[in-house]
Amino acid sequence: SDATIENKATSKEIRYLIKANKAKQDPRYLAAVEKGIDYLLEAQYENGGWSQYYPDHSSYRGEITYNDNAMINVLNILQDIVEGKNDFDQVNSSYKTKAEQSVQKGISCILKTQIAVNGKLTVWCAQYDEKTMKPAKARSFELISLSGCESVGITDFLMRIKKPSAEIKQAVNSAMAWFERSKIEGYELVSVDDPKSPTEKDKVLVAKPGSVIWARFYDIDSNEPFFSGRDGIKKKTIAEIDKERRVGYSWYGTWPAK
Repeated sequence: SDATIENKATSKEIRYLIKANKAKQDPRYLAAVEKGIDYLLEAQYENGGWSQYYPDHSSYRGEITYNDNAMINVLNILQDIVEGKNDFDQVNSSYKTKAEQSVQKGISCILKTQIAVNGKLTVWCAQYDEKTMKPAKARSFELISLSGCESVGITDFLMRIKKPSAEIKQAVNSAMAWFERSKIEGYELVSVDDPKSPTEKDKVLVAKPGSVIWARFYDIDSNEPFFSGRDGIKKKTIAEIDKERRVGYSWYGTWPAK
């Protein structure tokens, strides 16, 4: 019951097998691909979202999950089927209609979950309640926020759509404007030696002229970056959280740069 799309699981295997089938034309490979696609189609909520796990929905596993591009990895496979790209022209033609319908539901979910602050569209949270479609927390240190990371994959996907609606264009332009005003200039996160640490490493934010980064999480109301350890308490700086989480999670990145 614990099949998952987390960390590219399932989507990575499907992509590997469809490429292998192109080279070897083995009916077992194509059958496995199509079973994998069937799973993805079955796992989609009626509201268009995908949970991190299916059918296990315990704890936060049932939330609509953009985290680590889980839902976007699925949508990119389905859009490849629609477009006949990346070797997905090999699957049974009946999947094209199914994939097209699924993608449209997925886009509807994306548009409905884009967060508006004071009437102005911004970006997305990493996960949402599967019933209310409101932003939700996942692990103790993954609090409700505007995501400087996951929102990039979502925006990239919307930009794939060949004939975007006015709503899709607005979503993309609003996200791009948010990326621009939320960038952090003149700093970078670096790894430093720390003999006292179990990993012998630590991470610190240092000044670097010309550098541009984004935080993983931004407060929805203030748009200020925040950080949290396993205690789930918001902190204003990365230096304030416990070292285990400081070193073991991606708090800053250049995700929106390209």
